[in-house]
Amino acid sequence: MTEAVTRVLVADDQTVVREGIVMLLGLLPGIEVVGAAGDGEEAVALVERHHPDVVLMDLRMPRCDGVEATRRIRAAHPETEVVVLTTYADDDSLFPALQAGARGYLTKDAGAEQIARAIADVRAGTAGLSPQVQLRLLERLSEQQGRSAPTAERTAARPGELPDGLTAREAEVLALIAEGLSNAEIAQRLFVSQATVKTHINNLFAKTAVRDRAQAVAYAFRHGITGTQQ
Repeated sequence: MTEAVTRVLVADDQTVVREGIVMLLGLLPGIEVVGAAGDGEEAVALVERHHPDVVLMDLRMPRCDGVEATRRIRAAHPETEVVVLTTYADDDSLFPALQAGARGYLTKDAGAEQIARAIADVRAGTAGLSPQVQLRLLERLSEQQGRSAPTAERTAARPGELPDGLTAREAEVLALIAEGLSNAEIAQRLFVSQATVKTHINNLFAKTAVRDRAQAVAYAFRHGITGTQQ
């Protein structure tokens, strides 16, 4: 049986970097590069033309930056996943990209194996976040909670309660999503079927108004619903 090929589009305004990424991806099995864009506008146009499975998206680009391009691509082509590949891992880059719909976030020091893993992860429906980015999410949200303590005290649930009407089981599933587990791994951990896990995920997504697993990870850290804090 022929292995399924993941069709990838690369968007980066630096020619040398863009060509290097294309060359690197060309060496990875199961990946076909279908186009390369020099800015966000071109990326949106090429997605419309080629319908790639995944876009590797730089953030700081002319005409249309990576965040806006991601938002437009995800709105018009929800079947196309976006993995950010950028020099920047600062808060002003990370959070807007995830909110725009990116499911993966890597910095440009990532190696071929890490890029391939992120592409495979988002194709499988999980978040393709590097460990460093997940750690930064946790640190940033912890800092944010500390700075906004008075507001948090006004809006936080009472002890023993969960935000947005989440049940204990939904919170448990959310914590496992934040750990990076797939639906199958969550089902195995909780001794339930994958269909049950999917039902819990659909319910918690509806209650928390998150669109995908990357936003769910951010929500979990923001509300302290993580494996280390249960």
